[in-house]
Amino acid sequence: MARAAVGWFLRRALCGSRRPCSSLAPGRRPAGWAYAAVEPERPEEMVFVEYTARLEEEEEKEAGLALGSERAQRKDTAGPKASASYGALRRQLLALEALSPAPGAEPQVTDPGFPAPELPSRKKRRAAPRQEHRVYGTADPLEPASAAPCSGCGALLHCVDPSLAGYLPSEKYKQLLQAGTLQRSVCQRCFLLVHHQKALEVRVPEGEYRRLLGRIAQEQALVLYMLDLLDLSGSLIPDLRQLVGERNPVLVVANKTDLIPADCRHYLKRLRHRVLQQCGQAGICPEYRGREVVHLISAKTGYGIEELISRLQSSWRYKGDVYLVGNTNVGKSTLFNTLLQSDYCKSKAPDVIQRATISRWPGTTLNLLKFPVINPTPYRMFRRLERLKTDKSQTEADLNEEELKHLHRLKKQGYLIGRVGRTFRNSHGSRQRNKGIIEWDPDELSLSAEPEDSNQENVSNSQDVVEFTYNELKDAHWFYDTPGILKQDCILNLLTDQELKIVMPSSGIIPRTYVLQPGMVLFLGALGRIDFLKGEKSAWFSVVASNQVPVHITSLDKADSIYQKHAGKALLGVPIGGEERMKDFPPLESQDIELVGIGTLEAVADIKLSSAGWIAVTAHPEDKIKLRAYTPAGIGLMIEKPPLLPFIVSVKGERIRKTPAYKCKKPLPVVQNLRPVSASKS
Repeated sequence: MARAAVGWFLRRALCGSRRPCSSLAPGRRPAGWAYAAVEPERPEEMVFVEYTARLEEEEEKEAGLALGSERAQRKDTAGPKASASYGALRRQLLALEALSPAPGAEPQVTDPGFPAPELPSRKKRRAAPRQEHRVYGTADPLEPASAAPCSGCGALLHCVDPSLAGYLPSEKYKQLLQAGTLQRSVCQRCFLLVHHQKALEVRVPEGEYRRLLGRIAQEQALVLYMLDLLDLSGSLIPDLRQLVGERNPVLVVANKTDLIPADCRHYLKRLRHRVLQQCGQAGICPEYRGREVVHLISAKTGYGIEELISRLQSSWRYKGDVYLVGNTNVGKSTLFNTLLQSDYCKSKAPDVIQRATISRWPGTTLNLLKFPVINPTPYRMFRRLERLKTDKSQTEADLNEEELKHLHRLKKQGYLIGRVGRTFRNSHGSRQRNKGIIEWDPDELSLSAEPEDSNQENVSNSQDVVEFTYNELKDAHWFYDTPGILKQDCILNLLTDQELKIVMPSSGIIPRTYVLQPGMVLFLGALGRIDFLKGEKSAWFSVVASNQVPVHITSLDKADSIYQKHAGKALLGVPIGGEERMKDFPPLESQDIELVGIGTLEAVADIKLSSAGWIAVTAHPEDKIKLRAYTPAGIGLMIEKPPLLPFIVSVKGERIRKTPAYKCKKPLPVVQNLRPVSASKS
């Protein structure tokens, strides 16, 4: 049978038409139909389609919907054999139409001497996994380094060696240098950190960090000493006074308050006292003019930032520069970016200075970053005070859509949220929006004369680029973000960038409480392990760590086999990479711990598992328990008394039946400088 006859027979069987398709006029033929031509010299091609009953039923339903109820009834009355043949005929018709060329398409000719060109497949492109960003470009050791710092990390830009801080490929470096835009560029490392979450290893010795901090002792400056509340003892710098000088005042700033759950009503007061105690033991004097100066802040959510700015402007005023110092991963760059969008910097600074690069990778900032500090004149302080009073009288109903959306996003990330606003805006931008209105900017005025050639040096060729003038910066004081000192005894140095995303908390920590009996073991991923060896009664273990790090409870006789079998795999979570990853990972080393319980509602001590978190142990009164704690190579394993959150065991839900775990209970977030809705209604 010829192909044309087969096609006509199939269409007649499907459509139920008694008139052959060829009898339709060319203008009245249905669109999309394909017509096969008879080729006597070409052998006949038979189509055999394999199908299953499931596919047959689906196609019958589709055909019944497409052809209408009458045709579906006619198909059903024909019996099951007719239904089966109907589906087979339809599939053969589709196969024949697939063999026919599309209208207007050119015939494909394949030369036997040359392979056929491969056509792009959309399906393969969509299904292909996202590949890792490749690092392109070459280095040029003969090209001299520039004096332009990277706007993300502060390192001087160059194209000499990829392993050195501030590297750019020579092709990109020369292009930016020729275009004159090198001052606003970022290095390759910052670009990969921000856009691809990939960290490149760079060689920056610890002596370089200390050399940069050594310049503080030679100046009259205020030191903002930042600590990490999640790793309070590990973020202390014992020789801080030697680095910054004995005569320079120190203001202690404890960051990441938003990530810590509240275990009682006045827990913030206890946290502040604990920070003072730790600083006193480290030899850091936290007193300035007879007053204790410790600020609990969240550089991410803005909690405590407005109070910090008010304190800086009222006590330090405009006496000199301000240096932000601390260890790596305490949040210095985040605070730098937050203050850059606040009242503490000049109104033009957010448009001129780019934001610092932020990542979980230790040591992101490699050199000094800075912005000019605004002079807190009485007029500016008065305007700022009026704005703060207005903000405190507002409720969530008074916020616009953008502010409300930002507030709800912060509530999901932390427990303590603050509002950071700006009293003064850049007059340059407002003039472009309101043409014809002249605004007075006191930053642009100066008492002394300006050199004649200074205007020519600071005039930008583009109207969109905002730059500081000579008068604005000649007597300015600066806020510096310094590089962080790397922690030596820290487990974060052993982790990859993917593992850091899991271990370092990005949202408020939800405490997980378990009740264990002697002979049971608690795993915090593969980074920490606690064996409950002896005790007369059960004890409670509250895990304060990232919510993404899994916790596994097992018996003492199975603990070793579980670690050997599942370390590096999904059960324990971190590290990632299976047996190959664990070959390079240090084994667990133990330390015996003996504690005496003080009550079922108050923890006796915190077992700190380096920077991965800690576990608060709560035992019955006078119950002597013996524990054995493990960390990789014994890094960062400490026993802290008294615990940071002694009543954390109360932040739990009901006991899960037939398990040692309790349901998690998440505290409600609190917004600072925003009146509650209930108070506004009353």
